[in-house]
Amino acid sequence: MRTIEEKLFAVLRVAFGCAWAVDAYFKWQPAFIDNFTSYLTGAAQGQPALIQAWINLWIRGVGVDPHLFAFIVALSETAIAIGLIFGLFTRTALIGGMAMSLVIWSTAEGFGGPYVSGSTDIGSAIIYFLLLSALLIGKSWRHYSLDSILHRRLLKVAKKTAA
Repeated sequence: MRTIEEKLFAVLRVAFGCAWAVDAYFKWQPAFIDNFTSYLTGAAQGQPALIQAWINLWIRGVGVDPHLFAFIVALSETAIAIGLIFGLFTRTALIGGMAMSLVIWSTAEGFGGPYVSGSTDIGSAIIYFLLLSALLIGKSWRHYSLDSILHRRLLKVAKKTAA
């Protein structure tokens, strides 16, 4: 891949990391933390039985300690944002973001449902998943990242050690 394309993927990574940071900020707010379970219960409304069963499984799990799960979501989104913005452990941040996007899409967004006449949206988390996949395929960590700096330094150390 040409360098200009890699640099554009890196710029897109940083911009998307800023979007994750804004989203993470909202997750740290008391309104999210105090109402975490209600986001899931609301998503189950109007869904087909199979999707309701899936979301209810998550509701039961989260119900053990909703504040802990809300904290884990906020912390995860913050870590993903930092990883994307600074290019630190970028591949891990991308894969973690993809996993988180799928969990959000399949629970809080009910797979983009409800699946009834007039439904007009597939949910935004699946789009996050696709964008994160593109950033992974485009090797967005190669430029404007701490990963690339660390990689170059480690190569220098390895060459000195080998010599």
